[in-house]
Amino acid sequence: MVEHRRFGNLLPHLILLAGVIVVAFPVYLAIIASTHDNAVIANGQMPLYPGKQALATYWNTLVAGTGKTTREPVGGMMLSSFIMAVGIALGKIAISVISAYAIVFFSFPFRMTAFWTIFITLMLPVEVRIFPTYKITSDLHMLDSYSGLILPLIASATATLLFRQFFMTIPKELVEASKMDGAGPIRFFFDTLLPLSVTNIAALFVILFIYGWNQYLWPLLITTRDDMQTIVIGIKKIIDVHDALTEWSVAMATAVLAMLPPVAIVVLLQRLFVKGLIETEK
Repeated sequence: MVEHRRFGNLLPHLILLAGVIVVAFPVYLAIIASTHDNAVIANGQMPLYPGKQALATYWNTLVAGTGKTTREPVGGMMLSSFIMAVGIALGKIAISVISAYAIVFFSFPFRMTAFWTIFITLMLPVEVRIFPTYKITSDLHMLDSYSGLILPLIASATATLLFRQFFMTIPKELVEASKMDGAGPIRFFFDTLLPLSVTNIAALFVILFIYGWNQYLWPLLITTRDDMQTIVIGIKKIIDVHDALTEWSVAMATAVLAMLPPVAIVVLLQRLFVKGLIETEK
């Protein structure tokens, strides 16, 4: 019998509450700073309650442009980041699920060699292959384009490994039953395997979307046009000003706007995300 103690969980809850405060307080400060005038922030006299500049700041940041620091409104940067993040997530999932399907359900020469070759690429950081990747992208005339932002980053050894581990848990009897029903490899893939993988796909989509949204080095290398800048580069450009004072209210508003799409994706796919991670562990 489990003993019920009224205050038994008080300490864990206090620790959890303290952790939430530590994590959430900088976000709260960013939201508050985006509602005040630059002079108030620069003087170090910013109060901890909202100001009166919220609508003007967010309008100038999102639609009308951001004044001295950059010529492009943040709305265009968010669109570029969203297209890049969705393209990378869908591309990684598509390639990974197909490659894992081939490795698990087909017998061909050097099958495990191919798998271990994919797996070994996990040991190579992006910086190691950044120059040859840039050279190929440049030779294919994909600089300053969405294809250049997306295609070089759509291979994922991690997603391939996770799909392979999940596919190996599928009973062989299910494969035999599909064959007896006259289903070929393509029909089995679309009618049976993909529906069973929905939760895994959702979990990976959340992770890979955030990965694509937070990309900084690769967009910085291949984009030179202002209309191709991503939101992460925009934040850096707004803060890194040499000839003018930093527009901190605009920078904070940009940071707040940059957090919204990843948070929305996590909230919308929360149940599938958690379920997908649990099933992947199995």
